[in-house]
Amino acid sequence: MGSITSSGLGSGLDVASIISQLMSIEKQPLTALKKDESSINAKISSFGKIQSALATLRDKSAAFNTTGVWGRTATTLADTSVATVTSISGQNGVAGAYSLQVDALAVAQTVSSTAQTSSASTLSEGTLTIDIGKWGSGSPASTFTPKSGTTSLTVAIGAGDTSLSAIRDKINAANAGVTAGIVTDTSGARLTLRSTATGEENAFRIGVSETNDDGNAATGLSALAYDAAALSSPMSRNQTARDARAVVNGIAVTSPSNTIDGVVEGLSIKLNKTTTGPVEMSVAADHTDLKTKINDFMTSYNGLIDQIKTETKYDAETKSAGKLQSDRTALGLQTKMQALLYEEYSGSGAGSLKRLSDIGLSINATGRLELNSTKLDAALANPAQVKELLGGGSASDTTAQTGFMKRFRTFADAAQATDGPLETRTSSLKTQLRRNTDKQGSLDLHYQAVEERLRKQYDALDQRMSSINGLGSSVTMMIKRMYG
Repeated sequence: MGSITSSGLGSGLDVASIISQLMSIEKQPLTALKKDESSINAKISSFGKIQSALATLRDKSAAFNTTGVWGRTATTLADTSVATVTSISGQNGVAGAYSLQVDALAVAQTVSSTAQTSSASTLSEGTLTIDIGKWGSGSPASTFTPKSGTTSLTVAIGAGDTSLSAIRDKINAANAGVTAGIVTDTSGARLTLRSTATGEENAFRIGVSETNDDGNAATGLSALAYDAAALSSPMSRNQTARDARAVVNGIAVTSPSNTIDGVVEGLSIKLNKTTTGPVEMSVAADHTDLKTKINDFMTSYNGLIDQIKTETKYDAETKSAGKLQSDRTALGLQTKMQALLYEEYSGSGAGSLKRLSDIGLSINATGRLELNSTKLDAALANPAQVKELLGGGSASDTTAQTGFMKRFRTFADAAQATDGPLETRTSSLKTQLRRNTDKQGSLDLHYQAVEERLRKQYDALDQRMSSINGLGSSVTMMIKRMYG
């Protein structure tokens, strides 16, 4: 609830209005400080926008420093359904013409058991011993050679594990290099085993030892044995393990998987199907990513230039100015950027390329960069020279000996450093803002005291005026009595 005051009742003066007007005049220095505060905050905000645009320019310049952007190639197949070709991580395919013929795809060994009544059918207790390796030629196979680095893996089948489904689960849990499943056909349920990996070296054999052997290889757990070197085996081989076979430029190659890495330098070829003859494959330079990065740099440069112009401009028609009009720090950044663009590159390796305009990037009448794609394509006929123009030089080199993208990255890092012009200018503005705030606080206390003093003075005046008015009324009444 507001305080109740009687100021002005005795004198008839509008004391509140008088004090308000006097204080308005008194507070003019505070009004000026508040105006300065708004201006300082606006400048800090403007520098924040410039710093953000500069950070983007820095990132787009640094993008050229990654090795992946240089020397990229693209592969074209006459029949894209034959194979999927990708670059090996950190590498690029070597440009050239190749032929690819796929004679066989790699497959995994698959075996299946005789049919049981259902997946719940039980066999017997014992152990399964699984070996991963390669079968020799012939039927029966001449040999079995265990795969280097592997050992036999034993799967124990206990009293509660003798059903077909339980045996499947035990094998899968063992991670023995094979995957078990149950396939049901009109004859019943069959346990199937398939190599986890394709290729001849990933075939397998299964040995069985029954806890109580009934002497019949076709019954109980013995029915799950498989040995391609034996004259007969309880389990049947439905698919023989096979390597992928292909011919690249007339040279036969094999692989345990359907992915062939490094046959063509820098490329990974995933075979999808066999062919009846050679399929043409070409590897050519791919500058798509590089062009994107050049466009990104141009956009970020123009964004920073536009931001600086917005913050420093003066519009004569509207007589309105940007928050940083005539600011030397902001204008200095623009001047430095333009100087970096105009200074020729003198490092070795760039051939006739000396300026960004030599690869199609030039300054237009508005001070913004624009790109001539035809000129860029012509320059990229010598990608090594373009790489040198953009990223050449070392930390100890002069600006002229430093590639353009490296120049801008270094420039942006320096401008945003703790002792750089942007941070220094922003820190100065923040210091001004703190001083302004402190002064406002001091003046607020002073104005409270002034207003209190004025209120007391007018209250005293009001009381005296009230007394005078009362005395005047008494005198008037006395005169009326004396003179009728």
